Amino acid sequence: MTEHDERSEGSGTADGAGVVVYARPGCPFCTRLRSGLRRYGVEYTEIDIWRDERAAATVRSLADGNETVPTVVVGPWSGVNPSAAEVRAAAAEHAPEALPESEPGLVDGTLKALGLRGRKR
Repeated sequence: MTEHDERSEGSGTADGAGVVVYARPGCPFCTRLRSGLRRYGVEYTEIDIWRDERAAATVRSLADGNETVPTVVVGPWSGVNPSAAEVRAAAAEHAPEALPESEPGLVDGTLKALGLRGRKR
């Protein structure tokens, strides 16, 4: 799994994925969460709910019938508009393989949050 693996249309869920972020284009809350997850070095799979009706249905089932994003699923844990710290804590408990071996330092974490370091090509 890569740091950011966007699923194709029709997948609905990312079976076996550690951290799944349901998002949509143009969402500022999604942008903030992505930045925080990069800062912490958390690997995740992102699914666009505007391109995937099954994913949208999953979000509605978790968000009281609304398509509120970001919605995140980590094993049995889910959160609607969670902070990156909440997702990191859930990953530590339910998907430790999604976390880096060591915490990034201040400079490294900032560069990752800005998308300037840590991208796999």
